[in-house]
Amino acid sequence: MSLTSTSRTGLVYSALLAIGMIVVICSALGFQYIGGYIPCALCLEQRQPYYYGIPVAIAAALSAAFGVPSWITRALLAIAGIMMVVGGGIGVYHAGVEWHFWAGPTTCSTTASSMTQNAGDLLNELSTIKGPSCTEAALRVLGLSMAGWNVIASVILAAIAFIGVKKAG
Repeated sequence: MSLTSTSRTGLVYSALLAIGMIVVICSALGFQYIGGYIPCALCLEQRQPYYYGIPVAIAAALSAAFGVPSWITRALLAIAGIMMVVGGGIGVYHAGVEWHFWAGPTTCSTTASSMTQNAGDLLNELSTIKGPSCTEAALRVLGLSMAGWNVIASVILAAIAFIGVKKAG
């Protein structure tokens, strides 16, 4: 099977987008499960566009690889790009909450306390302990929280998707 120039371009951008999204979500999961950073409710919300966008980007890559009409690849890339714009918007909102520019959701107002050492109290605490506050960044790298870095990643990934839409046509 020989790919046309348009199909090859669509495949490259779709694959790059899918790989970038996978790297971002694996990094977030790594910080959570390896680094021990418990995500707040908004952190978890920021992951949703990636969870939905990765299969869309993979579908775009497959459509390009199998020579499906280019408008399908372009439409899938556009959908994934819109998902990244939404993800970036959630990141901007979360970063604004962390910098106290505006109030966050009421579900993020409490912080996690330490877990009990008493096994009898464990089930009770599991039902009452809330996740960390959305208003405090657990980690800042080069002055940006994870929400801020998500904005940058989302903008870059959205740009890849939209450039792919243009060039795969």
